[in-house]
Amino acid sequence: MAASLPPTVLDWQERVRSAHAHKTPLRIRGGGSKDFYGARLGGEVFDTRSYSGIISYEPSELVVTVRAGTPLAALEQALAECGQCLAFDPPHFGPGATVGGMVAAGLSGSSRAAVGAVRDYILGLELINGQGELLRFGSQVMKNVAGYDVSRLMAGAWGTLGLLTDISLKVLPMQRAQATLYYECTAQQALDKLSAWRAKPLPINASLWQQSGEGEQGHLLVRLRGAVAAVQSALDGMGGTMLDHGQADAAWLACREQQLPWFSDMDPSHALWRLSLPATTPVLPCTEAGLQPLMEWGGALRWVQAPMQHAQALQALATSVGGSAVCFRPGPQVGLVASDDFGFTPASPALRQVQQRLKQAFDPHGIFNPGRLGDWALS
Repeated sequence: MAASLPPTVLDWQERVRSAHAHKTPLRIRGGGSKDFYGARLGGEVFDTRSYSGIISYEPSELVVTVRAGTPLAALEQALAECGQCLAFDPPHFGPGATVGGMVAAGLSGSSRAAVGAVRDYILGLELINGQGELLRFGSQVMKNVAGYDVSRLMAGAWGTLGLLTDISLKVLPMQRAQATLYYECTAQQALDKLSAWRAKPLPINASLWQQSGEGEQGHLLVRLRGAVAAVQSALDGMGGTMLDHGQADAAWLACREQQLPWFSDMDPSHALWRLSLPATTPVLPCTEAGLQPLMEWGGALRWVQAPMQHAQALQALATSVGGSAVCFRPGPQVGLVASDDFGFTPASPALRQVQQRLKQAFDPHGIFNPGRLGDWALS
């Protein structure tokens, strides 16, 4: 079996085995477009971009298998040429984003609330564990129900459990129709509208509310995607102003890549906080006077700008409504901080035990991305 493996994979195995033997930490890195995230970046850089390319693609089967170092943009272009896409609309955060980094980060774009997350589209994958063993989980078919779906654990693990090599993904056809509606309203009015629409069979694919200038007033964007008849019916009954397609596409791309002025004009002494909450949560108290959050996913994802000293208050606020908070970007003047001070909502003792057992099983010496997700990933 080993002789049939690509030379790059064999080289990777040897390097991991050496790191395991010498307990040398490795920092797994693709394009580095998400290096801003995490409690600490340490270890020898392990660049995955040398292992690139689409291994197999069956448009009629809606399945693609790709090497982890493949540029995300290249995969999306290949899918688009066949009228297909990654439905969860993953953010790139830079031109060097790779498919392996997409899976490791587990981040989804504006469509996530409607179509699912990255992990929902992982059919199977191959990885090298912390002892240099090559393991395969899942398959290249959609009906894969034998045993626990270990492959999906890698989505959002940020490379702390293994070095990804090959990934099989489910893809979907592009929707036939799309439109974006614009509304002027407060944050609570936006949440009320979205709550009412959730009770109806509307083809809502994404939503975005952000503050407009001073005060509570802002604007809500709602993207519709689906069959032509379904989108047209929604347009007839939802009111609002329809945006020009070019203007709408630019706004959604800027939102996905965090290039909206709301993000780019952030106070350099503040950090960007990501609050994951029940969509029914009302407007929460602002951490800074006059600052309103930016809301996506029907209200389930809320971005807040606040100094690091607000960590415990934000975590307590999110936990009180059944959600969680994490420091997503420390900010240029904040910099990376110690893992025990980083803004992760503390895990429950039971969850922390599961995390530590997984880490011990996949990477017993803790050589992969130590500290990236806080103290639990160190041992």
